[in-house]
Amino acid sequence: MQALRKFKIAILQTKASKVKEQTLSYVQEALEEAGKNGAKVSILGETFNCLYMKEYLQAASENFSDSSDKTPTLSLLKEYAKKYNMFIIGSIPEKTSDDKLYNTGIAIDSQGQLAATHRKIHLFDINIPGRAVYKESDTFSSGNQITVLDTGFCKIGLGICYDIRFAEQALVMCQKQGAQVLVYPGSFAMGTGPIHWELLLRARALDNMAYVVGSCCARFTEDPSVYQAWGHSTLVDPFGKVVTTTDHDPAILYGEIDLDYLDQVRQQIPIYSQKRYDLYEVVQKIGNQ
Repeated sequence: MQALRKFKIAILQTKASKVKEQTLSYVQEALEEAGKNGAKVSILGETFNCLYMKEYLQAASENFSDSSDKTPTLSLLKEYAKKYNMFIIGSIPEKTSDDKLYNTGIAIDSQGQLAATHRKIHLFDINIPGRAVYKESDTFSSGNQITVLDTGFCKIGLGICYDIRFAEQALVMCQKQGAQVLVYPGSFAMGTGPIHWELLLRARALDNMAYVVGSCCARFTEDPSVYQAWGHSTLVDPFGKVVTTTDHDPAILYGEIDLDYLDQVRQQIPIYSQKRYDLYEVVQKIGNQ
């Protein structure tokens, strides 16, 4: 594939419903708009095909080896990726044949094929007394593979939400595997989102001189008993500047990835060549997913 030095991305902050079919209709509308507007890559949020609660995650899960009639989310993404010649990235709950559930990032290529998957490595098990208690491992199993997708025109590193807090993962994706763009579908909580979400996105951008995308679903405000996501999908450039962002409502954001600009930033502040490998090094351990 001919290299593209500049291309448009769309970040789709879509609405979720208690009914999967309705949720997918919102996703379809957003993909249609992004495709018509020339997005080369469209990025959806974390578990974008359902609400972020165990009962909905289990009900919306799909086994990627099943037939298309049993995988409506995958089928929809494949259809629109091929229709508009664009890559589509997001995460959905994946159910395996041994009944394990994973929070899995999926990348569909422009031919409508499943090009890469990333099972969330770091699970959000936290206890902040008086503020938040959450144990994601009660719902999901963890993955054990670092994932970089080669689109043919750029390399994209895939992480999911809590993965962003672990700088070593991003360092491996960029400095060992050559990622130029880092994508993190995420649903930060109302407590940590205002303080940490943008800060972490900008930190990972500066750590690696890379574009960083944080993509979230819109906040579900109809029922306060449902997990309330911070929202605020955001694109950060390699210099740490916020290119575009939004609030918690449904939205589609557009931005340009400029690989010449990325190269320029890396040349101006040459952290890649100035690292003291005689003193320290990030080592990648290959795992089997």
